[in-house]
Amino acid sequence: MPRQALIILTESMFYVLMALRQGPMCGIDVADFIDRHTAGRVQVGPATLYTILGKFVQEKWIREVEVAGRKRTYQITDRGNKAYEQEWERLRRMLADAGHAQEEAAHGN
Repeated sequence: MPRQALIILTESMFYVLMALRQGPMCGIDVADFIDRHTAGRVQVGPATLYTILGKFVQEKWIREVEVAGRKRTYQITDRGNKAYEQEWERLRRMLADAGHAQEEAAHGN
């Protein structure tokens, strides 16, 4: 049985999916969401954002639901939700491991 490819999302990719879980959005709305929810810590420029959106459309993680001139509105798919949830779980486990290691280090174990 072939192994499934390991997919680890970049920080920007994770935030794009997080934004689209709120509902359909255009690229500008996605960028605004990321800026608001990270207090400006994560900056996603237009080239990066539209590269990510294009990649996610190809992977069927999101789909275009409306095109009005140059404005495209995207919606997350079940496949995209699954990718987000898997990455969220991976990050949660990693932070839990780091917390345990930090406690051990503080207690000299």
